[in-house]
Amino acid sequence: MSETMYLIAAIAFGGLITLGLRALPFAMLAKLRKSKLVKSLGEWMPAGIILILAVVVLVGEFQVRGSNWWMVLVATAVTVAVHLTCRRRVLLSVAAGTACYVLLVNFF
Repeated sequence: MSETMYLIAAIAFGGLITLGLRALPFAMLAKLRKSKLVKSLGEWMPAGIILILAVVVLVGEFQVRGSNWWMVLVATAVTVAVHLTCRRRVLLSVAAGTACYVLLVNFF
């Protein structure tokens, strides 16, 4: 087998393996769509993941800021307040919280 044919065969074989590995979860999920566990996980996992990420980030920021932990608390409060008062617009609340945090960190 020539070197060019060997490379073409290797690329084709790698492509088939990649395609199979990417299609496998969808093939498995099709059989599990009627499962109550999968439906329950689909409802609760996004909120749980966001909660875990928020807790991890907040704990990290509290540790980094030390005595200036109140900045994190104020920025979190601004984010929650904007989210609840402005019809739950995620981008607006994240932008307001981030802007508040950046301002507090730079001016205090």
